[in-house]
Amino acid sequence: MLTNPRYDGQPLLRLLDVYVLWAIGELSQESEDGLKRMAPKLQSIYGGDGQWHDAIAQSMHMPEGMPAAIRDMWARNLKIARDNDVTLTPQKFAEMFVDENFVG
Repeated sequence: MLTNPRYDGQPLLRLLDVYVLWAIGELSQESEDGLKRMAPKLQSIYGGDGQWHDAIAQSMHMPEGMPAAIRDMWARNLKIARDNDVTLTPQKFAEMFVDENFVG
């Protein structure tokens, strides 16, 4: 996983960003593999069904349909960006989504 000052002292913030990337199908295989290895520890901390993304969802009390809602918002935001000749990267969307929906 990349080093980014955004995540200094905020490991859950990084996990939320990768959760969004996972939900929109933009998580790298390398990151997915690392998160699968972390799943037992994440489950012991946050709960869930043993999958890393379920532990994150449990930690934030996300509704069951959250991945689909994130995908819908991604599609809408991509269209808005294209209509305005703006590039919206998956990472930027993830950060915007997390900042707007999960960060105080």
